[in-house]
Amino acid sequence: MTTESRRSIALASGRVDYLLRRSARSRGLRMTIDPRHGLVVSIPPPQRRGWAGPSAEDRAAAFVRDREAWVLRHLRRLDRERAEQRAWGGVRDGGRILYRGEPNAIRVVAAEPGARRSTVERSGAETGDELVIRIATRDRRTPERVLEAWLRLRAREVIERAIERHAEALGVRPSLVELRDPRTRWGSASKQGRVMFSWRLVLAPPDALETVVVHELAHLRVFGHGPRFWDLVASRRPNHLADRAWLRRRSHELHAALEDPAEAA
Repeated sequence: MTTESRRSIALASGRVDYLLRRSARSRGLRMTIDPRHGLVVSIPPPQRRGWAGPSAEDRAAAFVRDREAWVLRHLRRLDRERAEQRAWGGVRDGGRILYRGEPNAIRVVAAEPGARRSTVERSGAETGDELVIRIATRDRRTPERVLEAWLRLRAREVIERAIERHAEALGVRPSLVELRDPRTRWGSASKQGRVMFSWRLVLAPPDALETVVVHELAHLRVFGHGPRFWDLVASRRPNHLADRAWLRRRSHELHAALEDPAEAA
């Protein structure tokens, strides 16, 4: 079970807000920068020995205070990324988003009279590739949801093709392939052979998507992240470190891609 509450702390540079998250998965104090929530401090639940009462929250506050330079550096970077994302304009006519690692302009137009469903089409233009969203008057979905549905379909296509390219060489075969929208991971694998991927990987460069697919397939043979696991990943994706670095740097951009820029401000 996970519980969350907002907190604020006075640092030498001023007050900083953060989300205090108590999670059964936490083994100790951990800080992360979340695209939506900003600074997140995770601690074990109060049932865990040594983590009950106000003293646990005091430890969390001291943890933030001791790492003020790190906190400020990453929060400033998040502010820059959010500003850049707002400048792209979101899913509106004239906006832009990433698709397969490349900027694509957004055009929102009316569908043909009588059309029952909105559609998305990718086309080339003199100024670059475009995603044309044709909105049907009978379709109650917003342009964001229409585009998301289209992107999910494209994501399943490219992820399943990547699985076909690598599964046999790795000696595995997933029992189930799921697409979700997790906030903290790009994929996961279970000992029962199930693999899960974020549909947002279709926004990233093909190499980055391929590395995540290989990563999770490799876990069907080797659980954990020891040398044997990384050797297996590198056997299929020698440049996996660069791909993973790209995903870390651009995580906010991928997760905010379909948000309304005004709401994300």
